Amino acid sequence: MLSPRNSAIIGIMRILHTSDWHLGQHFIGRSRAAEHQAFLHWLVVQVTELQIDAIIVAGDIFDTATPPSYARELYNQFIGALQSSRCQLVILAGNHDAAAVLNESKNLLQYLNTQVFAGGSAQLSEQLLVLQDQQQQPAALLCAVPFLRARDLLQSRAGQSATDKQQSLQQAIAEHYQQLYALAQQYNTQHRLQLPIIMTGHLTTLGVSRSESVRDIYIGTLEAFPADAFPAADYIALGHIHQRQQLNAASDIRYSGSPIALSFDEAGQQKQLWLLEFDGGKKTVTSLAVPCFQALCSIKTDLAGVPAKVQQAVSALPAGETLWLELVIAETDAYLSDLQQRVEQLLQDLPVELLRLRRQRTNQAAGLTVAAQQSLAELSATEVWQARLETESLSAEQQQQLTSLHQQVLEKVQEAQ
Repeated sequence: MLSPRNSAIIGIMRILHTSDWHLGQHFIGRSRAAEHQAFLHWLVVQVTELQIDAIIVAGDIFDTATPPSYARELYNQFIGALQSSRCQLVILAGNHDAAAVLNESKNLLQYLNTQVFAGGSAQLSEQLLVLQDQQQQPAALLCAVPFLRARDLLQSRAGQSATDKQQSLQQAIAEHYQQLYALAQQYNTQHRLQLPIIMTGHLTTLGVSRSESVRDIYIGTLEAFPADAFPAADYIALGHIHQRQQLNAASDIRYSGSPIALSFDEAGQQKQLWLLEFDGGKKTVTSLAVPCFQALCSIKTDLAGVPAKVQQAVSALPAGETLWLELVIAETDAYLSDLQQRVEQLLQDLPVELLRLRRQRTNQAAGLTVAAQQSLAELSATEVWQARLETESLSAEQQQQLTSLHQQVLEKVQEAQ
């Protein structure tokens, strides 16, 4: 952790990059309100201790387009708690966020040192923001790009193939970034400055690792955006992918990941924020670890191994805390009709909540091992469609035709949202 800087030093800029808060999320019937409240309190403390000048939240502030009232209250309380620090807050919409929800308080939040970018703007200058240091001096330029919807960038054209739509959308996003970057360069030139240029985004980029809680956002039209299509900015702060990672690219392109685990396959990850420091012409980026506010664990075992493996998992729990548990039972015991009752009996004296019990079975025809009884929340629309097709006796041509129609329907649903 960096030590607090001397406020008398001019020209140093500290920025926190975070994303994918998903305020209001329910995890298999459990509220995440306490975890989110603890995270936001921790974040305010970090801002004070490290004298952070700005926070960038790169999308998915809320989990749904209609967040519950307590999620909005957490959002508002956090903004209020930041005011004594004079830290600038930049809120960018993600694919889970509704522009109307973020925009309803946008004008008011401008008076609370908070800038909200809920959608792409026809006026590029509205997406260029000057970030200031503790002495209220210009210290960085932010090209504030939220989640860009296809309807914001493209006009629908009849007869376009899925490939044509993908190429058109990719080109439109790339042009948006290039034009905004050129505007930032022009600002530096006109004002005789050399401010570092930071860009944001909320999308999937080629080469990233994903988790089960991340779903496709450009259904049928854009699978992933190439890293080399981004401009040569000093830093590109991305959201949407829940694992922290840095892309192997010429520019410094990073995902901060979500601050709490949003699915069981994220349970073993150390959640973090990226901490940027610009000191004159020098940039440093370090990882700021986020504490775990609710322990999650997924265990694969046979029935006999449940007590020992779960006991090992809970041995590291602080006193008074409870482990949220997923059990995947091996195929030798997966067919037991009373499996649920047996597992619950084995766990009754342990500090755990069994959120999900899955049966691992072998698909003899395909020679594959699969986890049965998956919920729809675990599957993408494409995965559900493919699973449904496998139950029918169709020719390859028929499957292709139906899949094409299915993609068209998904695109219309996505546009409507």
